[in-house]
Amino acid sequence: MLITQWLVHCALAFATTTFSQHIQSQLNLGLEQPVGLNDFELSKNALFSLHKTLVNIESISGNEQAVGEFLESYLRSHNYTVERQNVDPLPTGLQHSQAGELRRHKQRFNLLAYPGENRQTPVLLSSHIDTVPPHYGYEIHRHDQIFGRGSVDAKGSISAQIYATQELLASGEISANDVSLLFVVGEETGGDGMRKVNDLEMEWQTVIFGEPTELKLATGHKGIMILTIKAHGKAGHSGYPWLGQNANHMLMPALITLQKLALPSSEKYGNSTLNIGHMSGGVAANVIAEEAYARIGIRIAAGCPETVKKLVSDAVKAVDEDLELDFSDGSYGPVYIDSDVEGFETVSVNYGTDIPNLKGKHKRYLYGPGSILVAHSDHEHLKASHLLTAVEGYKRLVRSALKS
Repeated sequence: MLITQWLVHCALAFATTTFSQHIQSQLNLGLEQPVGLNDFELSKNALFSLHKTLVNIESISGNEQAVGEFLESYLRSHNYTVERQNVDPLPTGLQHSQAGELRRHKQRFNLLAYPGENRQTPVLLSSHIDTVPPHYGYEIHRHDQIFGRGSVDAKGSISAQIYATQELLASGEISANDVSLLFVVGEETGGDGMRKVNDLEMEWQTVIFGEPTELKLATGHKGIMILTIKAHGKAGHSGYPWLGQNANHMLMPALITLQKLALPSSEKYGNSTLNIGHMSGGVAANVIAEEAYARIGIRIAAGCPETVKKLVSDAVKAVDEDLELDFSDGSYGPVYIDSDVEGFETVSVNYGTDIPNLKGKHKRYLYGPGSILVAHSDHEHLKASHLLTAVEGYKRLVRSALKS
């Protein structure tokens, strides 16, 4: 406990600079990865220590309280004013595990932190503190490969954003009233945390969102639509199927039809894609299923949600008029993102973000360490060197935003 407190309160000083220079010197020599980067060396550096602590705190959506409390304490210890904004518990249907009842009693809150007197700053750095399940802890493989749930999505971004702000303040390049930090809950389950931020009625000139972009500036991302198809049948003994109506049998033809449905496409984002992500139906093999449902996610590459909704509704109803469709709130079409800062490669991405959930006329950038291709997987990881590069990237974005 004493060691953890020392790491939280230590200054951004000589060890950090020396360590960063050591990594950078190897990168300049063209080595693919730093040599001899082990757990002991990482623990000497405040950036990696913060990242390690965040990754080791389980924060699956709905269970963000512990990581929120840690970040609140950490930022206060670095002289930030920190405000909590309470967010409602996740609905039962969105709980990720059988511990849903316990999760509903957890506190959920966003954190707004600012180092100066003004909570309203021209630039905001933001990311999300929740992760997808299941949780697994921090490990280092092959010298500089950092594994763990959230190591990429998005605790790598959080660590780099905090550290970049600290370095800019320490160097005097920015004032304490130039930049603030916002860390939100619920991004992985529809963005209820970021939507709650709109209640603050705050405006920023520039918001820099942290997500895994492989250290590139994203030029935009696909939209998203989440829907549920429900079938209501009639239970009975499976030996006498004519006495009931099987909800599973009702549901399957509609799902097959949707898999073949032609959805809008675009040159920038490619094809819209449909994923049947979760299915449930029936109670036992010898009972005719009375209820069944499937939850589906659509990544929208072109057009508006209303167009896609009509395509899906028409296709499902053509199969079976009795099937029930429930479209979740928060659907949106493709999202434009600013990418006008020199010195970055650019990329368009297929995943969703909190960008459309934060209302306002601000410029918006999307940037961060790690690859989305390993996020949400059982081998989520990033290179330690990418954390250091991300710090410099965030600093460059802040400098550019303050000049504009």
